Amino acid sequence: MFSESDGPDEATCSARGCKLPAVWGLRWNNPKLHSPERRKVWLACDDHRASLSDFLGARSFLKDVVPYGELG
Repeated sequence: MFSESDGPDEATCSARGCKLPAVWGLRWNNPKLHSPERRKVWLACDDHRASLSDFLGARSFLKDVVPYGELG
């Protein structure tokens, strides 16, 4: 998971076991647990962007995908 304390050298992909640098931010929320405006973030490398997006999308949790540098 992404934390605001993570710097660019510390941010790694959220896929299990992956140590590659984060390139993408996958913004999502679980409507059963989170208010509609809340966004959680998973980070993804290029290799895992599709699989993590598919996992969240299958549950209708995925809201958008942005380049890591655009996360704020």
